[in-house]
Amino acid sequence: MVVLIATTLGGGDNGTRSSGNGSGSAGNAKQGGESKRTPKTYEVQTGDTLNAISGKTGVPVGRIERLNPGVDPQILIAGEKLKLR
Repeated sequence: MVVLIATTLGGGDNGTRSSGNGSGSAGNAKQGGESKRTPKTYEVQTGDTLNAISGKTGVPVGRIERLNPGVDPQILIAGEKLKLR
């Protein structure tokens, strides 16, 4: 069960977008356009979670975690800057 959760968090981000679009090439083109509009950083606001930040920015939680290895997702500090790309 833990492996299933880890697989969903680590691998589900990209797979969800591709399968949701129905076309792998169209999904990739769209993602490429999104990354150009994605800001480089995000300043954590009071009450933010990685899921909320992901929803606001369109950056998958797994990518935020990979780009910010020193950040504890359970303890986000208001004013802290997270890398998004």
